[in-house]
Amino acid sequence: MIAEFGLAALWLAAALSVLQLALSAFGLTGGRDALMAPVRSVAVVQGALTMLAFAALIALFVRVDLSVALVAANDHSQKPLLYRFAGTWGNHEGSMLLWVAVLGLAGAAVALLERRLPERTLVATLGAQAFIAIGFFAFLLFASNPFARLDPAPAEGLGLNPLLQDPGLAFHPPTLYFGYVGLSVAFSFAVGALVTRDVGPVFARAMRPWVLGAWIFLTLGITAGSYWAYYELGWGGWWFWDPVENASLMPWLAATALLHSVTVLATRDGLRAWTIMLAVVAFSMSMVGTFLVRSGILTSVHAFAVDPTRGGFILALLAIYIGGALALFALRVGTVREGQRFDAVSREGALVANNLLLSAILGVVLIGTLYPLAVEGLTGGKLSVGPPYFNAAAGPLALILVAMMGAGPLVRWRRDDGVAVLKRMALPILIAVVAFAAVWLRAPGIGVLPLLGLTVAAGAAVASVAPLWKRKLWRTPLFTYGMVVAHLGIAVALAGMASEAAFTQETLVAARPGETHRVGPWALRFDGVEPIAGENWTAIEGTLTVRRGDDAGYVMRPQARAFSAPPTETSEAAIRTVLDGQLYVVLGKADEQGRWQLRLWWKPYVTLIWLGGGLVALGGLLSLVGRVLRERRSRLVEQYA
Repeated sequence: MIAEFGLAALWLAAALSVLQLALSAFGLTGGRDALMAPVRSVAVVQGALTMLAFAALIALFVRVDLSVALVAANDHSQKPLLYRFAGTWGNHEGSMLLWVAVLGLAGAAVALLERRLPERTLVATLGAQAFIAIGFFAFLLFASNPFARLDPAPAEGLGLNPLLQDPGLAFHPPTLYFGYVGLSVAFSFAVGALVTRDVGPVFARAMRPWVLGAWIFLTLGITAGSYWAYYELGWGGWWFWDPVENASLMPWLAATALLHSVTVLATRDGLRAWTIMLAVVAFSMSMVGTFLVRSGILTSVHAFAVDPTRGGFILALLAIYIGGALALFALRVGTVREGQRFDAVSREGALVANNLLLSAILGVVLIGTLYPLAVEGLTGGKLSVGPPYFNAAAGPLALILVAMMGAGPLVRWRRDDGVAVLKRMALPILIAVVAFAAVWLRAPGIGVLPLLGLTVAAGAAVASVAPLWKRKLWRTPLFTYGMVVAHLGIAVALAGMASEAAFTQETLVAARPGETHRVGPWALRFDGVEPIAGENWTAIEGTLTVRRGDDAGYVMRPQARAFSAPPTETSEAAIRTVLDGQLYVVLGKADEQGRWQLRLWWKPYVTLIWLGGGLVALGGLLSLVGRVLRERRSRLVEQYA
């Protein structure tokens, strides 16, 4: 009955999304206020029903109801409870239901909370949100039903991909989906403003929290996914420019550009048309990512679909939504009035440069991701576009972007003097020069990009805190602290990336028990192996005693695991984290002489990558809370004035 309840809730939610769109469309075109009045309530009920449908699927997975085809294909009674729960979205149909549930929840939140927009613009926004939902409801109900029954039910399920049996599954996909769906809300706001010709600061202030929230979740999702792949896959890298990784990076780049653009529109009434276009592009990138992961054209631990029909369905949705939005933009862009003008040397000008650089990097990533797929589809030939292309093409642009990021907050709004800006940048520039000289002297053989990366990171870190200079810190707005922390996080992450690229040391050895090997400043004695067993796996576990200088020994235990449902072998890296980096150890196979393969890495300051990502997300959260508190205070002042 739980499956039937979930399916019924899904059908009712789909019907309400059609009703929501119809009420919005007829109410707006006919000027009938009576038709527009129920739109908020319909959106709230639709959101509640989609959440009920998703809760039903969670219950089926936790109970391991093998009469449901999706559960039988992706669940197993011997799995730990966490992976039965998180396994709900560790598959194609469940992940799409999560998408729709978050979409419905976001629409309900807009209906309940938004009070700044004129009612017609809000109704148009909710109508656009319903239009998006209809396509995904149709996709679930007709192409990817998560509640389909299986008769007869098998005695046991096939289980979840062991690479996904990690706590990261409970955190990484939901945060990304909240980010993707947050961009859908921004897209709906843009469509609603175009429909009612209401593009201005009020619209931007209403949209900004949703863009900021989506950006925070995308940042958390990408950061968590990077670390999950780093320790789970056993390959020692934090980013491989895989198409699925790029599928999450591209919306983040677009959302970052949109966040800065919508801030200019909200505070200075500038970049009106550009903000609308970026909202369309940001949601387009989230749709492109959805298509890549679920179309079956990629083979990846993250890619769920293998049915090309589903890929065609999503491609059709992408064409309808993005094509329709671009057509509406073309028709209505002439009605978008020009915002306030500004000089090239101004904070607005710096933000425009920021947007252009982000857009250029987005173009580099998009071309590098889609071009090999296009070549394979047209010619059948395989073409590999990997780190050399992305690093060479996007790396210099990213360095310029971070340098601009450091300078931007030190430039005044509207108009400024170039010489005055250089004077304000004197200390960050001096620190960058000192960093360049220190790194060059310490590591003369370092590559150009890592050298420049460490140089720019040092200057940007100092520049990021410059907006706090000569301020009364207790009176500084919380969103200013958010900007400072987020920019500092970018500098910290860049320093970690450059250090990992420049200073990583790797050693591959075949070790006998009792032998000692070295990597970087570490000495590792291989003590041997022993078999162990977990809840749903067995493993060969290596034991190594590691020392650095004269410190006490520390035991590391890398594992080579074997899962039976489904049959899979995985490597569980052992990682020793210290203040200045990580020691990373992977256990391989034994050879005929009884030696065991060991892969050893010493990665100085690699943890700065994820520390920086956390700081960026924290900065976004501080900005969001600061903006919400300021608007609440403004409303209270107006109320009691």
